[in-house]
Amino acid sequence: MSEITDALTRAVGDAGVYAVFALMLVDAVLPAGSEIVMLYAGALAAGAFPDSEVSLFGAGIDSTAWGYTVMVAAGTIGYWVGSALGWGLGAYGGRPLLERHGRWLHLTPEKLDRAETWFARHGDWAVFLGRIVPVVRSFISVPAGVAEMPFGRYAGLTLAGSLIWCLGFAGAGLALGTGWERFHEQSRYADYVIVGLVVLAAAYVAVRVWRRRGPAGGAR
Repeated sequence: MSEITDALTRAVGDAGVYAVFALMLVDAVLPAGSEIVMLYAGALAAGAFPDSEVSLFGAGIDSTAWGYTVMVAAGTIGYWVGSALGWGLGAYGGRPLLERHGRWLHLTPEKLDRAETWFARHGDWAVFLGRIVPVVRSFISVPAGVAEMPFGRYAGLTLAGSLIWCLGFAGAGLALGTGWERFHEQSRYADYVIVGLVVLAAAYVAVRVWRRRGPAGGAR
């Protein structure tokens, strides 16, 4: 996971605003590390990296406040565009298309069933709160289209939720400032813990499946 983190931060460091826009666009449909992207964007706006600066259309931005504003805007707009594309895919492609090809978006029929039930039960809150919940936020766009949520309401709630997300994480990066490298190194240990937990969870599921199928296999 540290390699992924390094790749994301390198992209933001090299391409700045444009990388933030592109990565957040992707994150609206597939997880693309939006937490790290916006944290690093905030640290970049704080001037934490002497070799990199915030620039827009070729013009450098020296003001920390303006740099922060531009990074937040890039992340929010990029995410909103990606969310609109995801909604369109769900609305116009329909569920049959997603059931055939949804694996590319990590959308199984079971996940679609749960998403439709969630939308039916929680409505607007499903979109707004979903945009500020890690991981879940990347799996809201397409199901919202499948559930035929009106685009105007969906777009407004998505914009509000993604703005809060970008303000918060870029603000945390801004506060970290030159302490980013120390935070980055320490976060590598968290990566190892997460990977370990995922492996343990996968092993647990595998054992449960094996035990469940064992008697049936023996009966044959």
